[in-house]
Amino acid sequence: MKAPPKSPLTQPDPDVQARRPATSVSLSRVGVTGVEKILRIRANGDEQLYHASLECYVDLNPLQAGVHMSRFEEIVNEAVDAVVIGEALMAEGLAAHIAERVRQRQRGLRAEVTIRARYPEYKQTPVSGLTTQELYTLIGTAVASEQGVRRLVGVEAQGMTACPCAQELVAGASRERLVEQGFTDDEIERVFEAVPVATHNQRGIGSLYIGCPEGCDTEVRAETLLRIVEDSMSSEIFELMKRSDELAVVEKAHRRPRFVEDCVREMLRGLLETLPDLEGHAFVLARQENLETIHQHNVVAERYGLLEEIRAELDSGRHSPHHLTMREWLESPAAG
Repeated sequence: MKAPPKSPLTQPDPDVQARRPATSVSLSRVGVTGVEKILRIRANGDEQLYHASLECYVDLNPLQAGVHMSRFEEIVNEAVDAVVIGEALMAEGLAAHIAERVRQRQRGLRAEVTIRARYPEYKQTPVSGLTTQELYTLIGTAVASEQGVRRLVGVEAQGMTACPCAQELVAGASRERLVEQGFTDDEIERVFEAVPVATHNQRGIGSLYIGCPEGCDTEVRAETLLRIVEDSMSSEIFELMKRSDELAVVEKAHRRPRFVEDCVREMLRGLLETLPDLEGHAFVLARQENLETIHQHNVVAERYGLLEEIRAELDSGRHSPHHLTMREWLESPAAG
């Protein structure tokens, strides 16, 4: 006796994503962004909860119509459960953990995951000693491929910069007025030493990323990178300040005027001085964006490349012909 046909309600769902697309061309990245989770991450020797935003991508071959979007969420949830129940991972380690599983479950040749986690640090204001909570961003990125996994850690912090160009213009005009009023050159210099010269300011956003090659013994701590970023600007800033703190911050900034380019170079110098044993094949990206106050545009400066390229430039003063990009470093062969 012939079996009755299956009811439409009991038939397996068609795997539409696995079908051949109408146009057979591969896609470099397909995935999800804006996935928000509360994660337990290990940083600076402590474990704490972070509000994190995740991006997950996988490459797509030319014979597959689409990826299974629900699997991204499943993999992230599994990873969150793992770090909540088991040992908390560092941000870049968690990104690598997720990237490996995304590549396996989506059957891709390459998968990429980025985690951006907001977290608090408690700082003392410079004069009053007031305890204030400052929010920073911890970033972990990883790319998993058949060659292995590459990962990097980064931080983002805000500070204040004072424009050197405008300050020199103000100083020049002030000097002329003082000469007209009969001040001597020595007296004018004493005035400028005692009184910071006015200029316009920007709120700066500094970012510093480090990618350690496989087997790197140097520990890169987020708090170390944060100190380097904040010190690269004219002054750090604080969410809560007394008047004495405001005075100290403004005077400090105007005594250390810096262009956006200066901030990036100071980050690189600070990194080399703070982590002298960091391997030459480590990847570095230093970025500064200044939010202008007297222009409608903002300004940005970056330097990226291998640490050995940057060291060579500092030693020789000669321009490095190639600056390795983050994408090139992440996608270069990695040991499994």
